[in-house]
Amino acid sequence: METVRKQEKLYRLHKSIRRCRKCPLHRSRTHAVPGEGPIRATVLFVGEAPGKDEDKQGRPFVGRSGKFLDKLLDKAGLAREMIYITSSVKCQPPGNRTPFANELEICKSTWLNRQISLINPKTVVLLGKVSLYQVLGTKQNLCSLHGRTSRKDDRVYLATYHPAAAMRFPQIRKKTRQDFEMLKKLLIGL
Repeated sequence: METVRKQEKLYRLHKSIRRCRKCPLHRSRTHAVPGEGPIRATVLFVGEAPGKDEDKQGRPFVGRSGKFLDKLLDKAGLAREMIYITSSVKCQPPGNRTPFANELEICKSTWLNRQISLINPKTVVLLGKVSLYQVLGTKQNLCSLHGRTSRKDDRVYLATYHPAAAMRFPQIRKKTRQDFEMLKKLLIGL
């Protein structure tokens, strides 16, 4: 019964995200992208922002980065149906730019914190420096933090590179694959 109530809350939250007009990003979107995955997911992934494919379909990580992420998940022994995946902001920024600090803060306080609280994952994987900054509030360099875990609010947080960066740069791709191996070991330990 509790799971059904939580699922209903998540559904209502997603519906509200799709209608959101709290920051200027809503003006240029086709679809807001709340996120997707099971309410009882033990692992939650947070990316940066929807891209053009995500904006078009209203689903997270469905473009090239999503296909690359699916391969990384497979290496870590995870199926997409097992995880919850969302983004730091729920609408595509114009020109695919990095979200501004005020947009990140609005989405975090209005939506992301509620998603994390409702799903209550054991592990949160932060994909890129934007989600690292937004969720943990650190401005430390991702290069020095990737593959490392930290604890906050009874959760384990793992920082890694965004799949889009890993696709473009061979060194980052190698490090990202190592981070997902670390995730696999971490999940086995939990």
